Amino acid sequence: MKFKNVHVIINPAAGKQEPILHYLNKAFVDSYSKLQVYEANPKDDVFSIASRLANKNDLIAIYGGDGSVSEAARALYGKNATMGIIPGGTANVTSKDLGIPQDTEEAIALLINDLSDSIHMDMGLVNDNPFILRVNLGIMADMIIAADPKIKDSFGQLAYGLTAFESMWKSDPIQYRMLIDGEEINETGVSLTITNGGNIGIGDFSFLPGIKVTDGYLDAILMKNVDFSSLIRVAGTTLFQTESDVLKHWKCKEIKVYPEKPVKYICDDAEKEAEILNIKVIPGALRVLVPN
Repeated sequence: MKFKNVHVIINPAAGKQEPILHYLNKAFVDSYSKLQVYEANPKDDVFSIASRLANKNDLIAIYGGDGSVSEAARALYGKNATMGIIPGGTANVTSKDLGIPQDTEEAIALLINDLSDSIHMDMGLVNDNPFILRVNLGIMADMIIAADPKIKDSFGQLAYGLTAFESMWKSDPIQYRMLIDGEEINETGVSLTITNGGNIGIGDFSFLPGIKVTDGYLDAILMKNVDFSSLIRVAGTTLFQTESDVLKHWKCKEIKVYPEKPVKYICDDAEKEAEILNIKVIPGALRVLVPN
């Protein structure tokens, strides 16, 4: 699939340290497509640049991590442009969910050759804020909030692992009253995730089997507790892709969450706080370039 105009937005603070401009110039030197490059900065960020380009029938590619990708997705969902991804961050969860190569030059090649196609990817809304990945509450949010940016830059995903242990031992179960597609459910747990995709950011491992970004559903996953036995069983569930009673799982189109007290949560990479969370899926909201 080829585009006459390809716009690449670069986040210079992305986790990888590599000559991205050299890779782009080399790939586009004899290409049918015309390349335009934009470097995001605090005064003109990824969201602002993508918003200006959103109504063009062009390809807008993002070089950065999941935070940059989610910013671009917020600007592009429901619009004419197609989003491309050049993974340049720490975890690159969205690109893994979509099967996009993690090698930078291979990902760039997808932007200009016939080995790519476009799909319509689902997104979600939480309290009217769009998200592409997931909403995390409990220890899954705490470990991201507590992660030291310097450690994250140096050690990547390991930074979350280091803060996860501290978050686990400090965690107290929360009573969640949920309305899932109209059915009231009351559960207690240490972590609640409402996710659009399955990949957890480590290799090709997913939370649970059957979670897809194109199925028109969100997946709510509740972890009951963090004792040693439960953690071993959760690891086994992830490794062998089997359902388990240590993780409660619901597929849904809409979920309302009523925590027992106001909670901090993570929407993609952004920290927020709310008393009630209204979450719903937006099927096929974003056109994305993927390998065919």
